[in-house]
Amino acid sequence: MKPITIVLADDHKMFREALKLSLSSVADILLVGEAGSGAETLAAVTATRPDVLILDIALPDMNGIEVAKELKQSFPALGIVALSGYADRMFVEEMLKAGAAAYVVKSAGADELVAAIRAVALGERYMSSDAQNSVMQGVVQKDTPPRSVLSPREQQVLRLLARGMRSTQIAQELGIAATTVEVHRRNIKEKLGLHSVVELTRYAIREGLAVA
Repeated sequence: MKPITIVLADDHKMFREALKLSLSSVADILLVGEAGSGAETLAAVTATRPDVLILDIALPDMNGIEVAKELKQSFPALGIVALSGYADRMFVEEMLKAGAAAYVVKSAGADELVAAIRAVALGERYMSSDAQNSVMQGVVQKDTPPRSVLSPREQQVLRLLARGMRSTQIAQELGIAATTVEVHRRNIKEKLGLHSVVELTRYAIREGLAVA
């Protein structure tokens, strides 16, 4: 029986190593590539043409939503299992819209990831219990201002934050000082009434900034 070929994309090498060790004992799953960034993921999938991609949402250069959309356009048959530390409904819904067929929270056991891989390989959908509960119960969203309250530069900073970039990376990308980026971050949080990167990313996704 032909094994299910997979590519593993996660920016934390230690996590990838642990996951590879767990999956190595599963007879019907074969790891054919791995990646630590969005660009590496695109290259690995193009080179190996796996059956399933295990895709972290938080990559350093692109978020998983962008990667999933791009890959599904090029490889419609590719099965994508979204892997995230967050069970937030917004992330789940946006990853499914982008083309993922499964969503597994990192706190779930390895057995749930294996079940997701097998389900996706068969053309089915799968959600780990935490992700399913989040979608079923819903999340109360507090009202936030529209993106128009942010200056063009602040929107640029927020877009890059949502892509997982650090302040130093954003500064280099925009050609400004890292201290200026920190000022923009503080202003963005104050204007939107948000406090964490997760909340900012959720807002960026909802306002269409994360994939712009």
